[in-house]
Amino acid sequence: MKYVALLSGGKDSCFNLLHCAKNGHELVAAASLGPEPGKEELDSYLYQTVGQDAIEIVARALDVPLYRRVIRGSAVEQGAEYGGRNSKGGVDGDETEDLYELLTSVKSHHPDITGVSVGAILSNYQRVRVEHVCRRLSLSALCYLWQRPQDELLSEMIDAKINAVLIKVAGIGLSREHLGKSLGDMKPLLFKLNEKYGSHICGEGGEYESLTLDCPLFKSRISLLETEVVIHSDNDFATVAYLRVKNAVLLPKDSTTMNVLVPPLLISPIYTNILHTITSKESSSLSRSISLDTPVDSKTQCEFGILSARVGPWITVSNVQSQNPDNVIIEEEVTECFNLLQDQLTRHAVQLYQCTNINIFVSSMDLFARINAVYATFFGTSPPARACVAVDLPRPRRLKIDCIAFADKSPADRQALHVQSLSYWAPANIGPYSQAIISDERAFISGQIGLIPPSLSMPSPSSLAVETVLSIQHADRIVAALKENSNWMGHCQATIFWLSNTSYLDLVAVAHELHEKYIGSGCPAIYAVIKSIPKDALVEKQVLFHTGRCLVRDEYDDEMVYENQTPVLIIGGVDFTADDSVYWEISRFQDSLSSCVVVSVRGRANEAVAKTLKNNSSLTFCWPRILSIRLFYIHSRDTYADSLLQSLFGSTRLPPITSIPCRFLSSRRRDNCDFVLCLITA
Repeated sequence: MKYVALLSGGKDSCFNLLHCAKNGHELVAAASLGPEPGKEELDSYLYQTVGQDAIEIVARALDVPLYRRVIRGSAVEQGAEYGGRNSKGGVDGDETEDLYELLTSVKSHHPDITGVSVGAILSNYQRVRVEHVCRRLSLSALCYLWQRPQDELLSEMIDAKINAVLIKVAGIGLSREHLGKSLGDMKPLLFKLNEKYGSHICGEGGEYESLTLDCPLFKSRISLLETEVVIHSDNDFATVAYLRVKNAVLLPKDSTTMNVLVPPLLISPIYTNILHTITSKESSSLSRSISLDTPVDSKTQCEFGILSARVGPWITVSNVQSQNPDNVIIEEEVTECFNLLQDQLTRHAVQLYQCTNINIFVSSMDLFARINAVYATFFGTSPPARACVAVDLPRPRRLKIDCIAFADKSPADRQALHVQSLSYWAPANIGPYSQAIISDERAFISGQIGLIPPSLSMPSPSSLAVETVLSIQHADRIVAALKENSNWMGHCQATIFWLSNTSYLDLVAVAHELHEKYIGSGCPAIYAVIKSIPKDALVEKQVLFHTGRCLVRDEYDDEMVYENQTPVLIIGGVDFTADDSVYWEISRFQDSLSSCVVVSVRGRANEAVAKTLKNNSSLTFCWPRILSIRLFYIHSRDTYADSLLQSLFGSTRLPPITSIPCRFLSSRRRDNCDFVLCLITA
């Protein structure tokens, strides 16, 4: 794609241009924001303003037109989100809107531009705002440095012939004597300061700023003829000083071979052992086959009406589907479902934008784009986490939705990871959803398929092993990004693997077991074979996580404090006959009611099963606290799941239940289940 570079002149913005070129994108313009004439630096939350006196010559070195705009706004909206969850617009007076006006101007001169290069490495604040502007202008953010390890990045910059010098210092161990020194010269000291004080090697904590004098994309190199040191503050802890560029010129240069390392290959080294193990098993494992030709009857035995419930601040709405799906187009069916969902949420005093997780079940992936287009109109900034798969819905329905919402009282009650940039990190959103939402210490991770992050394409040739490992890696990287600058450890409480073929189950189960050995913990797991997955993916991984932070009473001052805990995995079950059994897996904390329970049933679900579940000491805690039940069932069998649920809860006080027709089901302990219940308590 053709793109514009957001240019600060520093190492990060210039190095990202090399990765844009490596990924086949074409630079056609540069854009920069800075202080008004007479001001050399602003205390901006969003922009690097030091070195603005050299931006013109950097653009000339790149040989592209430069578009500039004065920063008029300020950091009005300083929260983790920007623009509002129920709004698609910006914030009046915020400095982010200066970027919107600048890129609007660039697009008017270059209407074929579809991308924006961004040099962000760790700053969620910067990334969220640039992505917000890009979304409003139908642009894609190209952010190839995002979440990269800084020690690797600095070394790669130097190896790629990025000649950047320090133009500002503001960190411990750095002084005015370091101004004008190159990255190569500073590398030993930057690594030492990181080891000694935890300083950011690439200056992500504001320790220093840089100016690029040469890089392989420059047509000419920059020579600084005259500079002046400006001392902002000088103390024993950390000097704040910068270089004022008074005179610089372009000099001819020999062409430079672009040597950009695409990191860290496709799959990180820590996952390659899993990949190698399951690759060797791939050809032999794809042998299981079960006839799935049984037609789906329009009346199935596991259909429930729309149900909703509130447990504390948590609200669940289940089984949302059209009341009259005949003779309506899919767009009308989606709109009706969301109106029904909003009506249910309103009964519990919450709104759509407070949804944390939504699951969408469609009759055919051919409808995915049309459903997405309508879905997107109901959400603004940081929409809920989501999974979407195609299942054998009873005709004529084409859509079913369930939802979990949280009645947050302030923005701090909810944390979203909503990454829309193309990068090497993990897939950008391919729809109106966030990668993850955290509320009340619970993290809902969106379903992850084996996309190749920088291109959002599927592996070619198709490989179940590669897709499986990528889906696991993506989920782990999302959790790692959520944990950035936090004090929690985090634990998986439930995993669902959606599979498009029964023959994939054994290999995916092996990969999951190897991954659990690697992370040193386990959780309840469900393997559900369904009709199809977005982008014709073979497998999709969906995760419910918990930070592990539990409120406990301090024994010394009798106050409630947070304590990091590890959940206990409890596994049990009963074989009634050779064909009838019930098994359960429980993830439960000692001091939190947030738990997940997976109950797998094979054979006839009779009164003995209900009695066992009701009376087992490991399970009694959950029945009064159930927030949500997801019923996975084999649509071609008589499972009697509805009878079991009525025995457990009574027909008049059923909790919210979403029924999900599947073609084959397994859990950790039981293969070929007739149905599986996934219970979430709060």
